[in-house]
Amino acid sequence: MCGIAGVLSLGRPLSPSDKVMAGGMTEVLRHRGPDSIRVLGDEKAAVGCARLRITDLSPAADLPMVSEDGSLWLAYNGAVTNFRELDRRFSLSAERPLRTASDAEVVLRLYERMGIGALEELSGQFAFCLVDRRLRKAFIVRDPYGIRPVFWTEYGGRLYFASEIKGLLQVPGWDRTLDTAALWHYFSLAYIPGDATPYLGARELSGGMLIEADLDKGRFSERRYYSPDFTPDHGLTERGAAEEVRRLMKGAVERSLDTDAPAGLTLSGGVDTSVMLALAKESGKAAGLHTFSIRMAEPSFDETPYQRLMAEYAGTAHHEVKVGPEEVLGCLLSTAAHLDEPTGDGAAAPSFLLAREASRHVKVLLSGEGGDEIFSAYETHRACRARAAWRRWVPAPARAAARFLAGRLPVSNSKLSFDFLAKRFTQGAELGVPEAHCFWRHSAGEDEKRRLLRVPPPSPDTPGLFREIYDSLPYEDDLSRLAAIDLRHYFIDDLMVKNDRPFMAASVETRFPYMERDIASFALRIPPSFKVRGLAGRRIQKLAFRDIVPARVLNRSNMGLEMPHSLWFFGGFRALAEKYLSRDMVEGTGLLRYEEVRRLWEEHMGRRRDNGRTLWCILNFVIWFDLFVREGDYRKHLSAPAGRGG
Repeated sequence: MCGIAGVLSLGRPLSPSDKVMAGGMTEVLRHRGPDSIRVLGDEKAAVGCARLRITDLSPAADLPMVSEDGSLWLAYNGAVTNFRELDRRFSLSAERPLRTASDAEVVLRLYERMGIGALEELSGQFAFCLVDRRLRKAFIVRDPYGIRPVFWTEYGGRLYFASEIKGLLQVPGWDRTLDTAALWHYFSLAYIPGDATPYLGARELSGGMLIEADLDKGRFSERRYYSPDFTPDHGLTERGAAEEVRRLMKGAVERSLDTDAPAGLTLSGGVDTSVMLALAKESGKAAGLHTFSIRMAEPSFDETPYQRLMAEYAGTAHHEVKVGPEEVLGCLLSTAAHLDEPTGDGAAAPSFLLAREASRHVKVLLSGEGGDEIFSAYETHRACRARAAWRRWVPAPARAAARFLAGRLPVSNSKLSFDFLAKRFTQGAELGVPEAHCFWRHSAGEDEKRRLLRVPPPSPDTPGLFREIYDSLPYEDDLSRLAAIDLRHYFIDDLMVKNDRPFMAASVETRFPYMERDIASFALRIPPSFKVRGLAGRRIQKLAFRDIVPARVLNRSNMGLEMPHSLWFFGGFRALAEKYLSRDMVEGTGLLRYEEVRRLWEEHMGRRRDNGRTLWCILNFVIWFDLFVREGDYRKHLSAPAGRGG
């Protein structure tokens, strides 16, 4: 894994200062790749890489990589995990010996053979810039599911790109006006959706998209090269689907563990990571494998018993990372500095802590992210099924009574408490399908944001954003449409942020077997009735893995990694919150109304309503604003690169 950055000419030749700029942009990404830094430049392009040596640990595989004739430059971030298969299938090394044992060289050679159409063959996670000096073109590419990030801005006749926004921040002059529409959505979703960033002048390339730049004519365009397909394959049987899921997942886990650097596995105690570990055990790769788990210092949020059960079952070298208020306070500013954008995901800081511990033992970690998306395993997906039955069989007056009674339940700050679930479900069930899906996950509603924010709502508003996508999709089943929304936004814009920046801050590469192209493409087309039957989820996973995953784990409910910030605001987080939610800090953003923030805080502290999620989003926005806009001193909070040699 690496950090990439660079400058592309949009007609006017680059100057020596542009190559210096590319070097500065790359240097600030050193934590992503502390093993080597290199910049290549000419009058049309200057591209750089900070490399983390994972596959082929030798300097021969350092990046950017140059083709044998010098016509191609590849600034590469990622892991194309099927590169050995591609080498065999296309006889690349048989035709001409490869100079390295790296996946980057296979990508370069495949482009020589097929042009940009080679993207159709790549599996894994990647973002790269390929400069074709013969065609006088450059391609900036993000993998099909948006696992590895790339950001860009156009300014002063130049196209700048980088793996992280902080790379772009080294370029003076571009428009850093805040994108208030993006931030409006943030306060509901706890993430910034789509290609938006906190800044109007910077964009994020979406998953499955590429930018093609003509370096002579000074033109560039974005286009989609891959779209996930959720069209159900009704020719499948449940048994056949389960057998294929088993076969494909086994191959995905084995490919992901095929590295030259030490690899381990995150172990949440949930089904998805447990399946990966069970497959590693079945393949003979689990004994002594390093596994890492979060031990949350709050009983209702802690999954330690399941984690230990799986670690003992597989015989791994298991590590537990305690996460309590003190540990989070110790890393929160560093986490925010590495994220580059506000996030209200309560797993970001715990992920930072886990990555820091993992970096002492491994360079690669397998993650279970993606399993919920491809198998429609989220609680909100089952809630969608429950909503249909609730509205069909329960009369409107009875539903109204249920909403009233749920609203009278005393507030509990435990994870997925009954009062939380009852209030959310009975209110959300009255909305349309995509609006309910948004409501069941939101931090602040539209009316709350009108009181909280000093800017008008965008069009569409946040539920409308979900409705637009929902209506544009051709799938008949609601679950397919909701899963497509989740994959487009929640997976890329939330999960992949917390699985990229916090881990790369510690120079640790994450890999995602569930999002290998073969298993993901197959699983997306499994009929929804095979995934959710009635109100029971994960049906196909249970069929596929019931003989290798302990029943106690396979049959448990989803929890998801989250912090008990609602509870910790009463104790360990109180001083932090009162500092950043002060009048001076809040009003200094120019976006938030202090009176509304104070009302939310007092309501929460009086235990009249659980405002923990909303307050956490506000707190993290104010911290981000202070680090990146008000004080601008985020760099002093960046982690020192690990500096481990290959």
